[in-house]
Amino acid sequence: MIRDVPDYPKKGILFKDITPLLKDKRAFETCIDELAKAVDGMKPDYIVGMESRGFIIGGALAYKLKVGFIPARKQGKLPHDKISRSYGLEYGTATLEMHKDAMERGSKVLIVDDLLATGGTANAAAGLVEDLGGKVLGFAFVIELGDLNGRKALPKGENVISLVKY
Repeated sequence: MIRDVPDYPKKGILFKDITPLLKDKRAFETCIDELAKAVDGMKPDYIVGMESRGFIIGGALAYKLKVGFIPARKQGKLPHDKISRSYGLEYGTATLEMHKDAMERGSKVLIVDDLLATGGTANAAAGLVEDLGGKVLGFAFVIELGDLNGRKALPKGENVISLVKY
């Protein structure tokens, strides 16, 4: 259900494509159900999902858990007052933004994305949550690329869940 796409988005990167998983209703349902089971007990107020596949996984998980969803978007995509964090990727740099009024101070947040690679995107999202006065309960991913040590880039002591590890 996870397709390898060599040399995307640039030469030397092996992209893990979840679109076959998403198009299969049973696989997608199982994925969201398994993530929901894995985070059972965390009791977040919000799911933060990173653009763009994190919107799909995070939005579905927020619905399943009956909590709010907050998008963390690429720079220049949010229309209202925002905060930002820049971070490194395995193939460059980027900036993530969140609305200043995305959550109330003290909100408990689960950060969700399709893939944990170097941890840069998730760490930037965690920083945004903390900048807004929220508490990061943990991180949930469909895929983890273990050789890239992304867990080590995330805040110490946080729960890190991944369904598939490469």
